[in-house]
Amino acid sequence: MNQAGVNEMMTAEEYLGSLVDGRSVYIYGEKVDDVTRHPAFRNSAYSMSRLYAALHDSATQDVMTDLDPEGYRTHRYFMPSRSAADLLKARDAIACWSRLTYGFMGRTPDYKAGFTATLKSDPHLYAPFHDNAISWYRKTARKVSFLTHVLVNPPVGRARNISDMRDIYLHVEKETDGGIIVRGAKMVATSAAIANATFVAQNSATHYQSGREEDFALCFILPMNAPNLKIMCRRSYEASALSPFDNPLSSRFDENDSVLIFDGVFVPWENVLIYRDIERAKSFYSASGFLNRYPLQSGTRLAVKMDFVCGLLAKMLESNGTDSFRGVRTRLADIVALRNLMWSLTESLCHDPEPRKDGSVVPRLEAAATVRYFGTQMMSQLKPVFNTILGGSPIMQVSSWLDMKNPEISPLIDCYFQGTDQEAGERLKLIKLLWDALGSEFGGRHELYEHNYAGNNEQVRLDMLRHCESSGVLTQCRSLVDQCMSDYSLEGWTQPGWQFDGKCQDRV
Repeated sequence: MNQAGVNEMMTAEEYLGSLVDGRSVYIYGEKVDDVTRHPAFRNSAYSMSRLYAALHDSATQDVMTDLDPEGYRTHRYFMPSRSAADLLKARDAIACWSRLTYGFMGRTPDYKAGFTATLKSDPHLYAPFHDNAISWYRKTARKVSFLTHVLVNPPVGRARNISDMRDIYLHVEKETDGGIIVRGAKMVATSAAIANATFVAQNSATHYQSGREEDFALCFILPMNAPNLKIMCRRSYEASALSPFDNPLSSRFDENDSVLIFDGVFVPWENVLIYRDIERAKSFYSASGFLNRYPLQSGTRLAVKMDFVCGLLAKMLESNGTDSFRGVRTRLADIVALRNLMWSLTESLCHDPEPRKDGSVVPRLEAAATVRYFGTQMMSQLKPVFNTILGGSPIMQVSSWLDMKNPEISPLIDCYFQGTDQEAGERLKLIKLLWDALGSEFGGRHELYEHNYAGNNEQVRLDMLRHCESSGVLTQCRSLVDQCMSDYSLEGWTQPGWQFDGKCQDRV
């Protein structure tokens, strides 16, 4: 085998070609024949293809890729890490990809690699389907396949038992010699229209009743072109974009969120990882190492996004001429501190990792849970800062690029829409970018998305607390208090050195 190893990673062209596979994508009342050409998806698909191009670019390949133990070249995060240094290199590979979308595409292929790489580390977690785990690791690592996922039941009947929602929630309907037939709906399949396959499971907060709800305790991987799988998309921000000037982000980075309807879908046995096993369906998240690994991708991607947000705010303040104001600078510092926090957290995920059975390592669970916790708060903390110190300047913009091309009003625009030491065209370009990032419907979706990225609000916090309890962190915290309290009693100090004469001191 040569030094370069076997390279089966998809190229940009191969990735785009893999999407033209007969999948059933529905938007605006039509079934889409080719997502790579449809105006609702084509730029997003192209944006994703640029990630695959970077895997083969000599300028980035060494940062992005390495050889897995079997000698196949793959993205660094698609295989298990063997050391803290490996995790740091994987973090840099994630950041390299994320910068190509300025942090605005979250469910890129490396996100689900946080799970698929664990299939190599502990395949027997999925016995009797352990061979399937190894097979899917190889498929995803060698091709750098793009998987999305659906974990959440539709938001209906949440107060009822799962078994009472059989007409809506995903469950096994029939078992055959070749596999299982499943029926029901799952959400939220971000970027499903431009992914290769989807990972399907119940989320970690699901409560099953033994003896009644085994049909819902499933975990499998399914190609997006599986017969009877319907991809139901929300409105496309890409298709609604006026121009690159007016919508520089939403016109190319819209990860269309979908509901997947499994309308009697056949799942071959070779795609199944967990079948009617409630205990494994509940425990595999933490047992697999997925909860440890995925925050490295999500935190790094968010850190890149915070770099972008910091730069955007700094440039807007310069354009407004308020960048030297003391109060304004303190609020900019608040945003920079959030940026620094997220980068520091991603670095802490790589240092002092915890070992797996096979000798690989993953970030410590309490550290990963902390990234989940702070990640949900970033957008809600930075938005008020923008609203406060930018005032109405984001609203002072022309309706579209066409106004600037109108010779009747363009001289007026040049005069009255200029920035501080900045021509009107550059200021409006900056304002349009700011609005697309934070003020548009695309920006609103991102705010909601970041808030719920890691799960529901309560579960994120409860998971972090539980991880700290199980790892001994809270025991350590309590023992420190116990140590302090053991230093004294009603009679005074229990340890020599400190002084107390047993009498109250007179106070003036």
